[in-house]
Amino acid sequence: VFSSFSGSPYQPAIEELRNYPQKRFYNVSKLGGTKYDILPYSIRVLFESSVRNCDGFLVKETDALNILDWKTKQNDVEVPFCPARVVLQDFTGIPAMVDFAAMREAVRNAGGDPVKVNPACPTDLTVDHSLQIDFSKCAIQNAPNPGGGESQKPTTKLSPLRGQPRKLPCRGQSSCRGPCSAGELGRTSGQFSAQIENTPILCPFHLQPVPEPETVLKNQELEFGRNRERLQFFKWSSKVFKNTSIIPPETGMAHQVNLEYLSRVVFDVKDFLYPDSVVGTDSHTTMVNGLGILGWGVGGIETEAVMLGMPVTLTLPEVVGCELTGTASPLATSIDIVLGITKHLRQAEVAGKFVEFFGSGVSQLSVADRTTIANMCPEYGAILSFFPVDNVTLKHLKHTGFDEAKLEVMEAYLKAVKLFRNDESSSREPEYSQVVQISLSSIVPHVSGPKRSQDRVAVNNMKSDFQTCLNEKAGVKGFQIAAEKQNDVVPVQYEGNQYKLSHGCVVIAAVISCTNNCNPSVMLAAGLLAKKAVEAGLVVKPYIRTSLSPGSGMVTHYLSSSGVLPYLSKLGFEVVGYGCSTCVGNTAPLPEAIRNAIKQGDIIACGVLSGTKNFEGRLCDCVRANYLASPPLVVAYAIAGTVRIDFEAEPLGTGFNGKSIYLRDIWPTREELHVVEEECVISSMFKELKEKMEKGNKRWNSLEAPESPLFPWDLKSTYIRCPSFFDKLAKEPVSPQPIENAHVLLHLGDSVTTDHISPAGSIARSSAAAKYLTNKGLTPREFNSYGARRGNDAVMTRGTFANIKLLNKFIGKPAPKTIHFPSGQTLDVFEAAELYQKEGIPVIILAGKKYGLGSSRDWAAKGPFLLGVKAVLAESYEKVHKSQLIGIGIAPLQFLPGENPSTLGLTGREQFSILFPPELSPKMTLDIKTSTGKVFSVFALFENDVEITLYKCGGSLNFVARRFL
Repeated sequence: VFSSFSGSPYQPAIEELRNYPQKRFYNVSKLGGTKYDILPYSIRVLFESSVRNCDGFLVKETDALNILDWKTKQNDVEVPFCPARVVLQDFTGIPAMVDFAAMREAVRNAGGDPVKVNPACPTDLTVDHSLQIDFSKCAIQNAPNPGGGESQKPTTKLSPLRGQPRKLPCRGQSSCRGPCSAGELGRTSGQFSAQIENTPILCPFHLQPVPEPETVLKNQELEFGRNRERLQFFKWSSKVFKNTSIIPPETGMAHQVNLEYLSRVVFDVKDFLYPDSVVGTDSHTTMVNGLGILGWGVGGIETEAVMLGMPVTLTLPEVVGCELTGTASPLATSIDIVLGITKHLRQAEVAGKFVEFFGSGVSQLSVADRTTIANMCPEYGAILSFFPVDNVTLKHLKHTGFDEAKLEVMEAYLKAVKLFRNDESSSREPEYSQVVQISLSSIVPHVSGPKRSQDRVAVNNMKSDFQTCLNEKAGVKGFQIAAEKQNDVVPVQYEGNQYKLSHGCVVIAAVISCTNNCNPSVMLAAGLLAKKAVEAGLVVKPYIRTSLSPGSGMVTHYLSSSGVLPYLSKLGFEVVGYGCSTCVGNTAPLPEAIRNAIKQGDIIACGVLSGTKNFEGRLCDCVRANYLASPPLVVAYAIAGTVRIDFEAEPLGTGFNGKSIYLRDIWPTREELHVVEEECVISSMFKELKEKMEKGNKRWNSLEAPESPLFPWDLKSTYIRCPSFFDKLAKEPVSPQPIENAHVLLHLGDSVTTDHISPAGSIARSSAAAKYLTNKGLTPREFNSYGARRGNDAVMTRGTFANIKLLNKFIGKPAPKTIHFPSGQTLDVFEAAELYQKEGIPVIILAGKKYGLGSSRDWAAKGPFLLGVKAVLAESYEKVHKSQLIGIGIAPLQFLPGENPSTLGLTGREQFSILFPPELSPKMTLDIKTSTGKVFSVFALFENDVEITLYKCGGSLNFVARRFL
């Protein structure tokens, strides 16, 4: 990894692992004594990394000591962190890989061995951002029985790819209405939308293998067609670079693959053990903290720095301890608990801090719950939410196919370095910056309704709340039913039996797995509840319009594999299709007798669904009260037949032998759910992903790519081009050259964002980038976006400062324009910069406060560098962007306190000369002289010796490239 294990001054801390003498590790728990024991687990990971990677330059002994003194140094010092690996997605990953390809070229040209140029740490790039949905179908229109109404004949469509219908004899469920056809398959989502040819798709309705739907095939073919150039480059990268793996298209999303396949938890490199940790360019990187892996999302330039062997720098953070106590309500689902914890953390003001979970309640959370909570960091602003590895984690890893021997070594190592959390241990809890206590027993299940999703009602208050709704005036909640009519009963004859309808009766019950109920546990809970209900002898009244609409074929798959699908079917919850159904009003009409009875008695009938929308009359014009509920509660209310029920005090119904059955009798426990989820769902999902990873797919496997150590650049390419960052690469760095008689390229104000500097959106037809692409023979329709062309420096340089909302004080209005002062012309920023470079005139940028705000963006530093910008002179900087400027070789200079261009009388039309001393030092002051004779001082914002070295070497790319010469 970053520095060799033998290079650390902490070598005496290396020990053999007990019972595994061939395994070695840094026993950091013995280095810090009691100081280490009180560190939060997440800070212990930072400390181990600093000890292992300490080389006296990038990571110093004082950095390790500062981390060890976290309690007194938090928010006070910056520390380096060397993640064990990097995760990229294709949009942000391609410029990084292009830079490595260009570095090989430069090293070869300078007389070095290009084969030595490889990422310094394991780097995984997932191609998951290139799929566009060009073809789709609406599943509900082609489903065998849309909405649960009268049976429709299956629609068989001709396959445009085959020219004939695709059918497969089915010996499936009793509900099967004939052979499966592509038309019946409709549009699937989730796991099945990314199926590959090696893995058969199941017919959603009959659970029999069928070929891929035409939509999937056609979208995949177009994806490989329009992205062939980039995909070939990725394929070449996977062949020639060590430490690099490319996850091909159609495998899965970056965060899913990271969580389910790439995570090591503990690295074992040549029998040397250390904790897994990661930075990634995907905002979902934080999910891995649910597995006890420290990780968070950063910008492209930071991840590239890590790939180059550089650490990321962070202010030693505060760590908020989140203590979970108590026992969750038996009726609370995983979704209830996750959203409840998220709400508490949002109120606790944890923005910019680490959050770490401890307490007796943590063991009640499954790994799926933990990763969901960790993934929601942006919701409450934390950098990350860390769950230390415990027995729940190990059990989960076992079900995902982790080797038993590796698990034993992992457990032994984590316990040796005190990174294993054990509720039964008598060891003291870490000390935290602050502690937030959340009692799981305070998180109660809710439903939403009866007219708006924001009106939440605790399930234990449902009966009384509905009574209040009957009493209230007609409005957002009320129905204004006269007191004497609130207990009216309307008899109705249906299918030869007599029933009674009253206010609160349930007539629609729809279990839907969509955006807010995709967690496997809630759908399994519905299935297990149905199983117990059927076994107890409970039934659902036949007039209730029941349906089951899974969000994807995978949901049907795990409901089937866990054995609960037949029980849902027995209660009337048949699979009706894969698309938006009951939520959007795609429900077949209620039986005429039921409709007439509701209207005759002016009954407030109810619909209960696990979807997202419940406006009055949305489900059916005669159903005026609609509630959103979790899938198991939908089944429960369907069995009860009414929402006017107190589940605690009243039975759902009568079972075998006339016994009263209460909800608590059939509600599945969290332990039952965890067992089924881990054994039936998680194991099959991981097995499928592993097979995809190992087999690849036909298109990727057959994709041709060069195998030469140097990439054969195509001069005609408009997507991938060798950048010019290494044009002046030499074995020895030169001293910083003075910046003499520089013109100001742009005079900007406050809060200039990285999007102002390097936009990622569409390419305007009148822009310099558009002119370049037009000259290459492309039409505007083929321009694509700046984000898609990040591998082409010619496009990205022309796109620098091309934002139409850029306000340059030289122009006086928003426009991507500036003045070329030698000629007096008003030009595109690129055209002016190009002229300056031809004339050999350096340029600088004048800016106000907070220059470089916004998301980290590598081309916001690379672009100005290629425009010839030598320095930025601003009142203040966004910290990350300031570091990025140094990392590319641009000097970040800052006005002294109280000074700015206005107070100094600068117009920006002057020429500026900046002299650097032979030896730079951190936070030094420099003098600037203008062509008008004015002299003023500025700060050079080099914080430490590392930043000075990087600047003197022309940036981190050139610094690393010289190591190979």
